[in-house]
Amino acid sequence: MTQELILLCFVSFGAGFIDSIVGGGGLLQTPAMLIILPQYPIATLFGTTKIPSLAGTAFAGYKYSRNISVNWKLLSVVLPAAFLGAMLGAFAITVIDNTQIKPLIFLLLVLVAIYTYWNKNFGLHTEKNYPFSMQALLGVLSGFSIGFYDGLIGPGTGTFLILMFVAVLGNDFIHSSAHAKYVNAATNLAAIIYFARTGHILYEYAIPMALFNLCGSYLGTKLALLKGNRFIRIFFLLVVFGTILRFAYDIFLKGEG
Repeated sequence: MTQELILLCFVSFGAGFIDSIVGGGGLLQTPAMLIILPQYPIATLFGTTKIPSLAGTAFAGYKYSRNISVNWKLLSVVLPAAFLGAMLGAFAITVIDNTQIKPLIFLLLVLVAIYTYWNKNFGLHTEKNYPFSMQALLGVLSGFSIGFYDGLIGPGTGTFLILMFVAVLGNDFIHSSAHAKYVNAATNLAAIIYFARTGHILYEYAIPMALFNLCGSYLGTKLALLKGNRFIRIFFLLVVFGTILRFAYDIFLKGEG
């Protein structure tokens, strides 16, 4: 167990670092759990990763809020919607074959990567000035949908949340990253409640991993605040590309699409 735990802690550190900037830490953490602990059910491994993810995203959100303004009024309506969506998604994983959804997600990610690459101003400044009622409606619909995705599939949720705040609500990258952390924390908490009730969390792994995830999150947040929007945009593109490769592998090589 000691060697396995050490490997998972280092992976969790990297996942926390990536997650704190643009999301996507699950691209490291989830496959590592499947490889290092193959003797456990997938639901148990998935549930275990949610505790370190919660630690990192919650801490990153706190660090961002100390340095930039956070739209708490908007988050007050988006968070409950995302939480409910994640709970329903966690339940739906027992009745829906999520592999059928992966080709659609793959196509969406390719379009996101192309648009972000060619639109040099995407996420570098605020473009939309919607009234709060419209922001709340768009935020609730998007938050619920992405929360459902997090409960059902998982990897890339933080990246999709940042995309929501940039493309739908018109935030810049650094404010989008800050807001995404709080919403992602809510979806992680919902998943933890569900998996804890069904006995699918390995706490002997989850707690040490959470500490390392938090340390990675601390460094990633400091770097994001120091470098600003252009750095986050580049990192965003790299993580989207990594997510595309992950889904391409699942769909075309493993035959899960």
